[in-house]
Parts: sequence; C-alpha cells; structure tokens
Amino acid sequence: MTTVDPLLQHPTRLTLLAFLCGCAEAEFGVVRDYCGVSDSVLSKAAGALEAADYLTAKKGYVGKRPRTWLAATRSGRTALTAHLAALQELAATATAAGAASADAETSP
Repeated sequence: MTTVDPLLQHPTRLTLLAFLCGCAEAEFGVVRDYCGVSDSVLSKAAGALEAADYLTAKKGYVGKRPRTWLAATRSGRTALTAHLAALQELAATATAAGAASADAETSP
C-alpha cells in the first residue's frame, strides 16, 4: 500500500500544488484568488512546498510592480500523482472493506 504525503494532507498545499500542476506557472495573486486564501496563508503554504522542492517561486516586475510567479517542479508533480494514487487506493480499500463487512452482517 502506498502512503499519502503528509505535506499534501493540508488542503491549501494540496490545492496549490494541484493548481500549479495544471499550468506552466501562475502569478501569486491568481493562485491566491483560486485557493481563496490570504497572501500570508498562500505564502506560508508555498514556502513549505518550496522547501520540499515541490514548487519554485520566481520574483520579478511587471512595469514597476513587483510580482511573484509560482511553478510546480518535476518532483512536485510526481509527489502529487503519488499522493492522489495513495488516496484512491485508500478509498478503494475502505470501500471494499465496508462492502465485505456489510455482506458478513447480512449472511446467515
């Protein structure tokens, strides 16, 4: 049985990485708005994922305004795929166990 990634059990980190896996990169404000969190919450989540090498943050300017772009790394994409597979396996195993338990209760 594969194991879930403890880092991705947090809903904001999971949503953030899943969003970034759907694009090449995204501007911080776009990701913040999608995740529905504050700047500080997104910054903390992104920092944790960056420390694990699941995403990169690139700073720059648009005109005179500072901007930050986030992108999932290859290891981040791999970690998300493995995490989702582990969740699917967990759900399938639990569903099968529940069905077996229900069958055992109804058998004479």
